[in-house]
Amino acid sequence: MDILAYLKGFYERYASPFEMAKDGIMGMNQRNVNYIGRYNKRSLFPLVDNKLLTKQIALKNHVKTPDLIGSIQNQPEVNNVLNIIGNHTEFCIKPAHGSGGKGILVIKDKSKTTGNFIKSSGQEITLHELKRHITNILAGLFSLGGKQDVALIEDLIHFDNVFSGYSYDGVPDTRVIVFQGFPVMCMMRLSTSASDGKANLHQGAVGVGICVRTGRAVRAVQHNEPITIHPDTDKVLSELRVPHWREVLELAASCYDMSGLGYIGTDIVLDRDKGPMLLELNARPGLAIQICNNAGLLPRLRLIEAMTKKHRLSIEQRVAFSMQHFGVFNE
Repeated sequence: MDILAYLKGFYERYASPFEMAKDGIMGMNQRNVNYIGRYNKRSLFPLVDNKLLTKQIALKNHVKTPDLIGSIQNQPEVNNVLNIIGNHTEFCIKPAHGSGGKGILVIKDKSKTTGNFIKSSGQEITLHELKRHITNILAGLFSLGGKQDVALIEDLIHFDNVFSGYSYDGVPDTRVIVFQGFPVMCMMRLSTSASDGKANLHQGAVGVGICVRTGRAVRAVQHNEPITIHPDTDKVLSELRVPHWREVLELAASCYDMSGLGYIGTDIVLDRDKGPMLLELNARPGLAIQICNNAGLLPRLRLIEAMTKKHRLSIEQRVAFSMQHFGVFNE
């Protein structure tokens, strides 16, 4: 094959590094050195790498988050799980150091006939199987680096019916990148059969860019390729709109004040009864959000860096600034 023809085809399909730089696309090295390394103190990383600590500081700072039913930190406590769960028939068990949705067990009910626990898929599991799952969490089967872990038991989230059909067997969440207290870019992550019900883009979940100004869909992608309908439900993705949008942004912005981290990803879910709730924080948020929005992060980050007296602004003022400057009509 003619090498010139090959290169021509390559650059027609993929943007060159020069074009990406021109469009303000941030690469991994820039993110790691100029933003994560510069604005996130290493001493604060445990606050977000450990979901139990995240939960505790959120509750302390009155940031809405799913209620913590209890935690299991060692093997002897596993036998006490029924006492910890109490009368709860709906709950979620997750590893404190997990990532990518691994190790999350969602229980939606308890069978009145067998006494077994009923998963979100409708499958029943026994108490023995539930304990074995917790033991696997403690052993580090789902944690980063395989280190020993802690099992969290949380109140179950009931996602708002406004998102019906937009997600497959999973709770859709909104990822908001927050820089020095300003929401700068947003997307929704919608689970699919390919992602096994997890909102993980690398596993095949759908990413939908969300306009900071309006909370409306901008663009949808799966495996970095544009799509228009959900692959499992045929729901038209361009019609997606996140309700309570300003409240979502204010919740995300408050996570800067709560954690002290200057560059973070906030994952927010919408409960039908309690409204927007913080699910977890990420001190190393991925860069695929730029593909979902068809826009680069760098111009937005640099605008905030150039601001003077930004630390004097309230959460409401920071959100108002972001909504004014980072809407799709300002791209």
